[in-house]
Amino acid sequence: MEIPDPVPQNQEWPPYGEVSTPVLRENPVWNLVDVSFIACFGIVSQAIMLWIAIGVAHSMGIFHGKTDLTSNALVVVPAQTVAYLLLIAFMVQIVKVKYGADFLEALHWNPPPFTSALVGVAAGFGCAFLSQIVYALLSRWVPKSVPMDELFRDRSSGFILAFFGIFVAPLMEELFFRGFLYPALARATGTVVSVVLTSVAFALIHSPQLAHAWVPLTAILLFSFCLTVVRARTKSVATTVLMHAGYNATLFIMTFIATQGFRHMERA
Repeated sequence: MEIPDPVPQNQEWPPYGEVSTPVLRENPVWNLVDVSFIACFGIVSQAIMLWIAIGVAHSMGIFHGKTDLTSNALVVVPAQTVAYLLLIAFMVQIVKVKYGADFLEALHWNPPPFTSALVGVAAGFGCAFLSQIVYALLSRWVPKSVPMDELFRDRSSGFILAFFGIFVAPLMEELFFRGFLYPALARATGTVVSVVLTSVAFALIHSPQLAHAWVPLTAILLFSFCLTVVRARTKSVATTVLMHAGYNATLFIMTFIATQGFRHMERA
């Protein structure tokens, strides 16, 4: 008769010779309800900040004669940056006030050693180059333009988008997806299912920016899968932030070169 294993498969034992109780691989202090509140807060705060930014721009006549400011990077990026700061504050309050836990420790921030950090950035570079190979091979299915391109209007837009895409967006997106969503899903569904669901969710939020085109979405999905696997194996959100920043930096450097220093945005 086969005797079932009394130890759950989502637990791990300490090294041989040490006596301790098994520890859950992912056991965040928050739950999926908290993650849902964070997502809702993020959506609402971005909408409000954009509305305020547009109102300020119109009242000051900064962009006189330009009615559509929702696709102007000089308006959208500052508004989204402020919304992200509010969202981080909201995340910290949930962890520290509601659960009395240290934010970075509960998040598994875990900054890697210098060598590992360089490897993470290099991995991001490599993923970016692979994504461009995918684009080249499947170019016939890549749309000529996507909504994201509307933000690249001039040189100033190019620089502010590059700063945001390298230093702000990777941090915020990794905090939410690999920091909060992944471990909450992993505890509820298991590691494998959580890696898949987190990767799909990450790709879906980028879908409107990419005109729902399957080629760029597939590239983002594969990259998101790599990020989530790295988070699962290293238990370090800081590592995925560096990897994500390296990926975005590579794409912006390529755009910078292709447009001759953001001077010919039509070539982007």
